[in-house]
Amino acid sequence: MSNEKYIVTREEIDKMEGRQVTHFLNENAKRNNKSLGDLTGLTGLGFHIIEIEPGAVTTEYHVHYYEDECVYVLSGTATSIIGEERAEIKAGDFIGYRKCGEAHSIENTGTEPFRCIVVGQRLAHDVADYTNKQKRIFRNEGMDWNLADIDTMVNISVARKK
Repeated sequence: MSNEKYIVTREEIDKMEGRQVTHFLNENAKRNNKSLGDLTGLTGLGFHIIEIEPGAVTTEYHVHYYEDECVYVLSGTATSIIGEERAEIKAGDFIGYRKCGEAHSIENTGTEPFRCIVVGQRLAHDVADYTNKQKRIFRNEGMDWNLADIDTMVNISVARKK
């Protein structure tokens, strides 16, 4: 039998300290991240239990062009920001962020820590826009990530052979 971990018990999860993460484009995007998918060796999707304190946000407002994401709320209350819409969310609520959908983030507007499960694809390639910052990130497996200013990018059309 291999040493690879397949099962993480509730007791193990409760004892995990998690990892404090601050988004590189937003100092207020601070979360405690328990990456259960990484712990069990998942490579095609990320599965995280995250917790954010009142007043903090889960991540910088963004949209993915190739990867789907979803959130299931475990406890606390917060405000979901999707496109121009803001909605209160609570334990038991589910959010599906489809690729090429609306930009999104979650702000803990409650008075207690907000806990949720975040699941997202992990494709070899993804592009995402941080629309409030006018930045675009390019991620390719095995390479450093690239961050560009959207307003200085040059778009070209290339004729393709049929």
